[in-house]
Amino acid sequence: MDFSEYLQHDATALAALVTRGEVSPAQLLDTALAQHARVHPRINAVCRLMETQARAQLARPLGGRSPGPLAGVPFLIKDAAVQDYAGVPTGFGSRSMQGNVPREHAAVVRRYLDAGLVVFGKTNLPEFALKAVSDSALHGRVNNPWNLAHTPGGSSGGAAAAVAAGIVPMAAGNDGGGSIRIPAACCGLFGLRTSRGRISSGPAIGEVWFGASTEGVLSRSVRDSALALDILAGSEPGDPFDIAPAAGPYRELMRRDPGRLRIGFTAVSPIGTEVHSEAVTAVHKAAALLRGLGHEVEEAAPQLDGAALAESFLHVYFGQVPALVARARALGAKSGDVELMSRLLVTLGASVSGGRLTAQLAKWNDFSRALARFHARYDMLLTPALAHPPIRHGQGDPPRGEQFVLDLLQRSGLLGILASLGLLDATVNKIARDNLRYVPFTQLANLTGVPAMSVPLHWTADGLPLGVQLVGRFGSEDRLLQLAHQLEQAAPWFDRLSPLTREGSSEQVTHTT
Repeated sequence: MDFSEYLQHDATALAALVTRGEVSPAQLLDTALAQHARVHPRINAVCRLMETQARAQLARPLGGRSPGPLAGVPFLIKDAAVQDYAGVPTGFGSRSMQGNVPREHAAVVRRYLDAGLVVFGKTNLPEFALKAVSDSALHGRVNNPWNLAHTPGGSSGGAAAAVAAGIVPMAAGNDGGGSIRIPAACCGLFGLRTSRGRISSGPAIGEVWFGASTEGVLSRSVRDSALALDILAGSEPGDPFDIAPAAGPYRELMRRDPGRLRIGFTAVSPIGTEVHSEAVTAVHKAAALLRGLGHEVEEAAPQLDGAALAESFLHVYFGQVPALVARARALGAKSGDVELMSRLLVTLGASVSGGRLTAQLAKWNDFSRALARFHARYDMLLTPALAHPPIRHGQGDPPRGEQFVLDLLQRSGLLGILASLGLLDATVNKIARDNLRYVPFTQLANLTGVPAMSVPLHWTADGLPLGVQLVGRFGSEDRLLQLAHQLEQAAPWFDRLSPLTREGSSEQVTHTT
C-alpha cells in the first residue's frame, strides 16, 4: 500500500482491508512509520517511538482471541496520565517525569490493544498537559501541519498534528479543559469529549482533575470516533462512576436520524474577551447549515457567570499540579526539571487553603444546574471551539518582563508569601484571563461533565481550520454523533488535507467508505 492509498481510508476502512487480507498490519505500520519519518522534522508530533513494542505486538499469536474491530491499524497514544503503557515511561512532556515507568497498562490502552490497534509511539504535549498549545521545553514545540508557524493547539497537540499530517487516521487524546476539542479545531479534525464517567480512568487513577478530564480520540471521520467510543466505553472495578450505557453500539446509533433538534448558539466570549471575526463567521455559517438541515436554531446561551467558571477552572490546576510535581520529586526530579509556569502553579497552589479549593469545586454544581436549565429548552449549545484562528507560536505567552518578575518572585520565596496574603489575586486573575482569551468556550463542558464535540466546518481566509463546538446534555454522545454524521454528509471534510499531507501524495485522494 502506498501513502496515497493509505490516505484514502479511515481507520474503519483500513481494518476492513486487513480483515479481507488485502493489506497486512506490517504494511500499514511501515506506511505510518515512513510518513512519520518524512514529516517529523517539520511537525515534531511524536515524542517517543515504540516501534519495538509495535513489532512485538504484531508477532504475538492471538491464541484464539478475536483480532478486534480495528485489527492492524497503526495508532498513537498520548504521553500523559490515563494512557500508561506498561514498561514505557509516561513522561507528561516534562523532564521531571521521565522516571515514571508504569507496571501495567491503563484501562484505555488495554482496550485499544484489545481492539487490535497497533501502538507505535507517544505524542507530544505541553508539560503536564496544562496548556492549549503544545510547546514542551523537553521535546520542543509541535507545529500545525496546515501552517508550521502556528500551533496545533493543546494539550493533545501532537495527536492532532499526527492525524492532520497523515501519519495515522486517528490518535488518542484526553480532554480536561478542551484538550481534544481545541487541537481538533486547530487541525481540521473531529474531536469528541465524552460525559464524565463514560470511559474509565483506571486503574491508577479514579478521576482526573476532579472529574473534569475524559479520554477519547481525534479523527478524520465521525465513524472512527464512534467506533473508538464503542471500544473505550464502560467502567472498571473500583471506578467512582458507572453511568448508564448507550442503547446500542455507537457505530450503529451514529447512523440514525437525530430528528429535528433545537439548538441555541452564541459567539460571545463567556469571560468578556474579544472573539475574532473568523470565529463568529464559523458559528453563523454552522447555524445556517443546521437550519438548512431542518433544525431549529436561535441565538441563546446558558445564564451563568463565565468569569467565575474560569476562576474555578484555574483552581483545578491549583489542586492538581502541586501533587503531580511532588510525585515527580519523589522520583528524583529537581526543581529545575520543571518549567517556570508549572513551578508558579505549584507555589500558587500551595497557597490555596483546602477550604478555598472546596468552595471553588462546589461552584461546579452551580454551573451544572445553569447548563441543565439551558438544556431543558435546547438540545444543544453551538459556540466557537476557539475564539481565534490557530495562533502563531508564542502569541499567547506572557511577556518576557512578566515572566522574569514571576520567576524572580518564585525563586526568592516571595511569590508564596504574597499569594498566601491574597496580594496576588489580581495577577492570578490576569494570568487566567490571558491564558483563556483564545479558548474561553471549552471549559464549561469539563466542569459540568457533559459531552461536547468540535466539528471542522470552517477554514479561514488564510487557509487555517477553525472548528465549531456543540455541547450536549449529559450522556447524549449518541445524539452528538448523529448530528456530527449528518454534518459530515452535508459538508464533508475528510478529503480536506493539510498542505504537508498533500506533499506526500501525488494522486487525488478520495474517501473510501
